Amino acid sequence: METEKKQLNNLQLRLLAGVIGGAVFIGAIYFHEWTFFGLFLALTVLGLLEFYRLLSDKGFQPNRVIGTILGLGLYVLGFLVERGDVGSDWLFLLPPVMLLALVAELYRKKEQPFTNVALTLVGVFYIAAPFTLLHVLAFLPDRYSWQIILGVMFLIWASDTGAYAAGRTLGKNKLFPRISPGKTWEGWVGGVLLSLGVAWILSLYYQDLELEHWLGVAVLVSVFGALGDLVESMLKRSLNVKDSGTLIPGHGGILDRFDSLILVIPFLVAFLELVR
Repeated sequence: METEKKQLNNLQLRLLAGVIGGAVFIGAIYFHEWTFFGLFLALTVLGLLEFYRLLSDKGFQPNRVIGTILGLGLYVLGFLVERGDVGSDWLFLLPPVMLLALVAELYRKKEQPFTNVALTLVGVFYIAAPFTLLHVLAFLPDRYSWQIILGVMFLIWASDTGAYAAGRTLGKNKLFPRISPGKTWEGWVGGVLLSLGVAWILSLYYQDLELEHWLGVAVLVSVFGALGDLVESMLKRSLNVKDSGTLIPGHGGILDRFDSLILVIPFLVAFLELVR
């Protein structure tokens, strides 16, 4: 009885956090480009700190200060470039600034300095770079497009929901048992089908993209969203942790909640830049 009560309380907490988090997300993305900026700025910084904490807890020594500053600078610069506040030539600052991580390691006097630099830059590449690329999706040539960002979020949620429902009811064949024993091919197909259905509905109301573009985005979300989840599971298994953090009640950490989005974004940017 006590176990059932605890499970119920955890489910209620998870649902409450999901509803509140979803409302904050939708509101911030829809309201204004600067609230969108602030939302994903917070996710970038919190995600980087979470990633470096996971590594530090296992004895690695990434430079979390340099990594967070680099990721923050990349994110802000990407937003300003896409918004048209600064020219794209400012992006040439990125390579020399990122190489400062090597210089900084000279003064830390830590063991395995090049491993430390590599792990520091992996955090920037894995977390900050995708959130920075999100600005490419957010800005059309003449304006901010909340439709595309919200649409991507709805498709990710649809893929997760469809995969969960189909996996629970029909799941038999394991998708990737070495990394995530609970995922099945049947669940993945359910996620694809629900995403395609939601993409069709989005095309009726969110006309910043054509139907074929929404359907392409849905397929990419279903494929690379699932792979993003597996990549984050691989990270947690390699570090022997259950969750990446406890920041979001009932949902774990930033990486637990946004693992799909992080891997999906670069593929969506490449797809839409090539076909639009």
